[in-house]
Amino acid sequence: MPAESTPDAGIADMATTTGPRHRGKGRRRKPRSRGRTAALVAAWTAAGVLVLGGTGVGYVYFKLNGNIHSVDINQALGTHRPVKVDNGSENILVLGSDSRSGGNGKLGGGADDGTARSDTAMIIHVYKGHKRASVVSIPRDTLVDRPECTDSKGTVHPAVSGEMFNSAYSTGGAACAVKTVESVTGIRMDHFVEVDFAGFQKLIDDLGGVRVTTTKDIDDPNSHLHLKAGTHTLDGEQALGLVRTRHGVGDGSDLGRIQLQQAFVKALVDQVGHIGVLTSPAKLYDLADTATRAVTTDSDLASVKNLVSFAGGLKGIDSSHMAMVTMPVQYDPANPNRVLMEKAKAQLVWDALKNDRPIPATATADSAKGRAQGVVAGS
Repeated sequence: MPAESTPDAGIADMATTTGPRHRGKGRRRKPRSRGRTAALVAAWTAAGVLVLGGTGVGYVYFKLNGNIHSVDINQALGTHRPVKVDNGSENILVLGSDSRSGGNGKLGGGADDGTARSDTAMIIHVYKGHKRASVVSIPRDTLVDRPECTDSKGTVHPAVSGEMFNSAYSTGGAACAVKTVESVTGIRMDHFVEVDFAGFQKLIDDLGGVRVTTTKDIDDPNSHLHLKAGTHTLDGEQALGLVRTRHGVGDGSDLGRIQLQQAFVKALVDQVGHIGVLTSPAKLYDLADTATRAVTTDSDLASVKNLVSFAGGLKGIDSSHMAMVTMPVQYDPANPNRVLMEKAKAQLVWDALKNDRPIPATATADSAKGRAQGVVAGS
């Protein structure tokens, strides 16, 4: 079983805002996987739409298909990529888009300057047999060597050394972010899924909010989050603020924020598991419509059918077989607001994933870890 890293900032009260859970007689509900991020909610809700039946299903199916945006990563990157390891595993890059354009400007905490960055980046490695997975968060402030990238307009951007990881997306979009991850890790990304700010916020609102318990006040005007210590049902704007906050809690680092993000993912997944959307076609459709509008995927996943098939392959993964870690880094001696990848330890992570093995505990031992200082109580 993979070595599992428990965030310092966890989620305490996993009760939801909906009614009690219902179980069949004599059967026990398996724990939900913490690795299914908000991006993959699209697949689960779309799956429910497909089994509703009735004359409207065909229309719903094609409408949801039309919602999904995609990027042909294979065409954009060509053949200069790591070789796909044919051992039954899959690697998925999940991005959270820190866009400043359109409706995301207010949510991003800045003016509409037309730019975007990968505010959140996670590599999800699904092991052969799809019974286990590892999630590796990449800090956005990591200084990396970005390879040459070509953006969607055909403009070639030369390679740059010592640039923040999240600038890859703003330079050349999803294809550049994928190429940078593949360059850093030496691992081929089989898929990518991106979620934008506005879509994430509306998705949480459609779910009816997510319940968490904070142990300290959070006051961060940059992420528009102001919470007193206690139990809260976070609406979409508050939930977005929680996963983005860094200045209002702990040591103010991106590493601390990653701990909050990993903890919130668990709460979100539990919320999705408890709302009983299959008993409410109208609610199910609203969720599927919001989720499919919120995501951009690689072209191989860009249909409801393919998303459903992909998500179905994750159903066998429960939380006891999910490892969540952060890429091994150390603070940059020249700038405490930046981090540097610990190459030797990171290589242990990449080698484990390439060979479909658990990530060894030694790979993340003594790596820099920002502290959220118990702002969100552990579960």
